[in-house]
Formats: sequence, C-alpha cells, structure tokens
Amino acid sequence: MIGVRFRPQGRDPATGLDCVGLVWAAYAAAGCPLDAPRDYPLRGWCRERIVAALEAAGFRMVSDARDGDAALIALPAGQFHLGLIGCGRMVHAHAGLRRVVETPVDAQLLAAARWRLS
Repeated sequence: MIGVRFRPQGRDPATGLDCVGLVWAAYAAAGCPLDAPRDYPLRGWCRERIVAALEAAGFRMVSDARDGDAALIALPAGQFHLGLIGCGRMVHAHAGLRRVVETPVDAQLLAAARWRLS
C-alpha cells in the first residue's frame, strides 16, 4: 500500500487511506477484516478513544515486538498516529506527504505502544 494517497477517513486503498484506514486495510488484505471506527477527527482524537477502538477490533497491547504490530505513536500536542511496524521500518499514512510511506524506525517509534490481534 506504499504510495496510496492519503485521505482523511479513508478506508479503501483504491480511493485513499488515513492512518487508521491503513492498519484496517492491511489486516483485511491479510485475510483478517476488522470493524473500523468511524467519525473520528484527523486531529484531537484522545488516547482513550483510540485504545477503545483498537480493543473493540480485537487488538491487545503487547510488551514484546513482532513484525506487523500496530504502533500507537504519541505525537506532540496530544496527537496520536497509527502505523504498522517491523523489520526496522514503519509503514504509515503521512498526512503531510499526502500518501502512505515507509520510514526507518527511530527512538520515538521504538517507544511506541505496540498492539496485536489477540
């Protein structure tokens, strides 16, 4: 899905994805469709609501690291972001670049909360 355009509330790689849509679309592509949260803001979505959405979809926070884990990243100003992490890289929907990108994992990403389907 690298290169797919960014679209707020996007759920379909054919029309665009946001960070939530990317994680849900990746799991669906792997044969594991999930119920996705709806009507969340691009900015200002509180951690409690994100955690509730992850848990409702069947994710559980884990302490070990595996390729393909969903990473919940706390950004400045109380903003949160989701991506898929593994093999020293993270795939995420980058609003500023307007597309899904792959980036190296840095210290901030290594410290991110990891979530996995239980």
